[in-house]
Amino acid sequence: MPTDFENQVALVTGGGTGIGRSTAMLFAEHGADVIVNFSRSRDEANEVAAKIQGLGRNAMAIQADVSDDQAVRQMFARAAEEFGRLDILVNNAGMTHSVPATDLEQLTEEKWDEVFAVNVKGTFFCSRAAVELMRKSTEVSGQIINVSSIAATTGLGSSIAYAASKAAISNITKAMAVSQAPEIRVNEVAPGVVMTRWVEGWEQYTEPHREQTPLKRLATPDDVAKAIYSIAMNPFVTGQSLMVDGGRLLNV
Repeated sequence: MPTDFENQVALVTGGGTGIGRSTAMLFAEHGADVIVNFSRSRDEANEVAAKIQGLGRNAMAIQADVSDDQAVRQMFARAAEEFGRLDILVNNAGMTHSVPATDLEQLTEEKWDEVFAVNVKGTFFCSRAAVELMRKSTEVSGQIINVSSIAATTGLGSSIAYAASKAAISNITKAMAVSQAPEIRVNEVAPGVVMTRWVEGWEQYTEPHREQTPLKRLATPDDVAKAIYSIAMNPFVTGQSLMVDGGRLLNV
């Protein structure tokens, strides 16, 4: 079994399903111990942790709402207690409200606040807690990898609030890549439409994207996980955004 990340510890937010699940498993397959964060998907997160343990790695599932700063701090304190270190944080947890961009009134203040609380504040809260632990515990460079979206570039997506939140994540990525260097690298991946449970039943949305993608398919969670892994493997990359869209941005 590959051991690229042997003796390292990764924490993946939203790690029970979709992109988070694939990412947690891939890091474990390459030697890492993994903390699987979840908010509501308890059974799925416990299943991922059990599968990782089956690979001979240490793993545990920890519940925390990433938009709750106190819950985030408690999660990282528990990670420190159980694992003693943190090397990799993948900020994957996210949410959206599906609101047509033409319907401005439907995009209420409550919906804006919910999207930004998880996607933007959650990314920052977890990154801040991770930096503190990484600087205390690692002998190698720590790294943070954020999951953004091509919506950050196009302004298109499930809602204006979602696209704006992903653009904010891109800005956080660049700002922290500068402020935390040289010890900690910060990068992001920016997928197009990914075939997760978020888009199940949305053929009217996914099929046009498939047709307008040069590779003529949509991303899978494994595609995105492999992009995250590829960034993690390169010690001379920071402040970058890797598009994982099958060339979709070429046809915007």
